[in-house]
Amino acid sequence: MRIAVIGGGISGLVAAYRLRQRLGAETDIVVLEQGPRLGGVLHTGELAGEPMDLGAEAFVGRRPEVIELMAELGLDDQLVRPAGKRPLVWAQGAAHPLPGRTLMGIPTDAESLRGLVDEATLAQVAAEPERPLRWEPGADVDVQSLVADRFGRQVVERSVDPLLGGVYAGISASIGVRAALPALAAALDRGATSLTEAVRAAMPAPSTEPVFGGLRDGYGALLAALTEAAAPRVITTVAGTRVARAPRGWVVDPLGLVDAVVVATPAPVTARLLHHAVPAAAEAAAGIALSSSALVAMALPRDTALPDNSGILVATGEPLRAKAFTLSSRKWPHLAARDVALVRASFGRFGDDSPLTWSDDDLVAAAVADLSTVTGLAITPVQSIVQRWPGGLPQYAPGHADRVAAIEAAVEPLDGLAVAGAYLHGVGVPACVATGTAAAERIAGAVGARVD
Repeated sequence: MRIAVIGGGISGLVAAYRLRQRLGAETDIVVLEQGPRLGGVLHTGELAGEPMDLGAEAFVGRRPEVIELMAELGLDDQLVRPAGKRPLVWAQGAAHPLPGRTLMGIPTDAESLRGLVDEATLAQVAAEPERPLRWEPGADVDVQSLVADRFGRQVVERSVDPLLGGVYAGISASIGVRAALPALAAALDRGATSLTEAVRAAMPAPSTEPVFGGLRDGYGALLAALTEAAAPRVITTVAGTRVARAPRGWVVDPLGLVDAVVVATPAPVTARLLHHAVPAAAEAAAGIALSSSALVAMALPRDTALPDNSGILVATGEPLRAKAFTLSSRKWPHLAARDVALVRASFGRFGDDSPLTWSDDDLVAAAVADLSTVTGLAITPVQSIVQRWPGGLPQYAPGHADRVAAIEAAVEPLDGLAVAGAYLHGVGVPACVATGTAAAERIAGAVGARVD
């Protein structure tokens, strides 16, 4: 039995691991990765002599997938939780507390925005429940259009965009309500009479459980354990170029004949791979755009007087080049114990890939200058690392759920083919783990039935 997994990111590695569990040691599982290493946008580098995540650094801890996977792999001692500090928002040349009681920055009341927006906007938010709301059940619009119409552009630029930018490396104009905020769309579908009412209905129940989790030694520890447990044949720096049907199984170029294949690549790559074999899926996947970003990780002198906050988000329209700062040594207690203060600066938004073209020196200089501006400190890194992420995150635009449904409907009848990845059911690591698991279950069921 020979199974190909195209794409060595977290979704593909989880698929390989689950396939190994289901199909045993004799199955030849081949992971084909076009890059030089496994992990995709999860990557742990080294800064000041210790591990530092240069891609995603956290996961939603209220979802079970990553925590359960860590337990399976013997990584319980790697689980860490943030300190619970709140971020700031840099808007109109000043730092403000991030509004509380919001759904991805969309407020439940006007008072939570006081100080961040002007009085006219506060009055608009307060009066919003009195305005008639037109919403067609099943409709989908971009978040910006909905929130700007009901609450005003300042709420979009200073509260919503900074948070969405952190999740999707995009802005609210590129993100659809239905895919990114399904609970809000459901509340609107049920007949909420205002956006305020819908947001309140969509807010998660209060919980004392930590929202996020991370790994003490970075995601590299999870990737290494997954790879060891999956025990695949790994082929790096080689791209899959085509997937085609065969009388018994599939042909994957350049591997040749395989019994089954998991396509765990970004949406545009998936579209190219499936162009001939599954044209309907390819067409839908081609409609999913990607956003690029760049990250500068900096080690500062330990006594640098950084704000006592988890980070600083930058509002849209500010004359800064960075879009956000993670004050890692404030956010994570295990990093606070190190001999340096750690900060991550993020650059790039959907539709603006220009930071990826800047030199490393220019990116570091921009990070230092902007961090100096938002903290009022003289910033002098003792070491820095630059990491670029071209096409790192899919954009969940309006109509995204329909595109995903079309992809999955086209693949469903095809024995021995499955798809996985961040473009399907969520960009977070738990969602990616879930798609890898689902893909493996589908393939294991298909090849098992074939053998029987």
